[in-house]
Amino acid sequence: MAKLTNDDVRQLCKDLHVKFIRLQFTDIFGVLKNVAITVEQLDKALEGEMMFDGSSIEGFVRIEESDMYLRPDPNTFVVFPWKPREGAVARLICDIYNPDGTPFIGDPRYALRRAIAEAAEMGYTMNVGPEAEFFLFHVDADGRPTTKTHDRAGYFDMTPIDLGEDARRDMVLTLEQMGFEIEASHHEVAPGQHEIDFKYSDALDVADKIVTFKLAVRTIAQRHGLHATFMPKPVFGMAGSGMHLNQSLITMDGQNAFYDPNAPIGMSEVSMQYIAGLMNHIQAISAITNPTVNSYKRLVSGYEAPVYVAWSSRNRSPLIRIPAKRGMSTRIELRSPDPSCNPYLALAVCLKAGLDGIKKKMVPPPPCDRNIYEMTLAERQALGIGNLPENLAEALKALAADEVIKEALGPHIFERYMEAKTIEWDRYRMQVSPWELEEYLTKF
Repeated sequence: MAKLTNDDVRQLCKDLHVKFIRLQFTDIFGVLKNVAITVEQLDKALEGEMMFDGSSIEGFVRIEESDMYLRPDPNTFVVFPWKPREGAVARLICDIYNPDGTPFIGDPRYALRRAIAEAAEMGYTMNVGPEAEFFLFHVDADGRPTTKTHDRAGYFDMTPIDLGEDARRDMVLTLEQMGFEIEASHHEVAPGQHEIDFKYSDALDVADKIVTFKLAVRTIAQRHGLHATFMPKPVFGMAGSGMHLNQSLITMDGQNAFYDPNAPIGMSEVSMQYIAGLMNHIQAISAITNPTVNSYKRLVSGYEAPVYVAWSSRNRSPLIRIPAKRGMSTRIELRSPDPSCNPYLALAVCLKAGLDGIKKKMVPPPPCDRNIYEMTLAERQALGIGNLPENLAEALKALAADEVIKEALGPHIFERYMEAKTIEWDRYRMQVSPWELEEYLTKF
């Protein structure tokens, strides 16, 4: 795909009658922020002269360090298809810079850029293909989201009996207008649950696309009178929403570093080392890829989400699956992440862990080709199969002890992330839930 320049952006704005531009970025939790400007301010923005107050953004800086600069990435230019054509609205995703012209170390996009640069030094680029799931729910008379759906469909069903099918079709068409190559869209396991898969690309482009994808899905859902949520487990007793990350490394001469036709199952030594790195650091990675209290209510046995740290090329119960395709399509699928994560940080920690496995020539345990959900605890222990963290507190404790993953985040993001997530956990554990009242109020 051809890269856009600042001049290309200026010309596109003229050709497409753009009047407003949103300069977008995320906070450390992946929540999308924007500064809106008119097209008359475009030159100033493209020169990196647009300033904003960083102290107002979660996890950025204190008030005495608040001046930050936005530097738009011209290659992220796109016009929002759901806005009017005259006086059109476009967006540019930005990198965050300090007043002295240095990259802001607390910018999640910069954290991913650092990991990508490390991979490049080792001779690799990272390709990623995400599979993001979400729920479509009705809203009440006041427009507030509910957890209700009239949908009674299941996995791959043809005709869900609700508004979801029409909404999903419009989402696909909208995403295609925004430059996505949609590979598949289908109904998922739970009522009201959907998945839209788009073509793999390099890590930075995919992280940008995940942020854009979530915005587009929620916007189109709203136009259909629905609420789209990427919350990992919105309904008890139903499958939760994951965001499997298909990952591969490409050499500088364009070869898939994970493929070796002469190796067992066609997987190279590098791919095995990468898998070992992910498995070695997965406890700490979970604090980033599964970042909420609710994330761990998805990671329980019985709902297809991975719970156990193992890998296989034959079944879908382990943490890491090797899809059947080989050649340039050779990849590994990490099944634990969920779509509430910050995609920039999630890809940064995955890549950093995989590279650590390559550097240290780690060797993964043997594959587990049995259904792990059906094993007893003793059988899992005999095979050395461990568990993912059971809650956010366990994951944060693992993150605090893992120097490699902390390095991927950088000290600024690590410290502020830990502080905020520890507060989140404390607020949760001190709450008295409806379940507790139902269970204990009349019993004791």
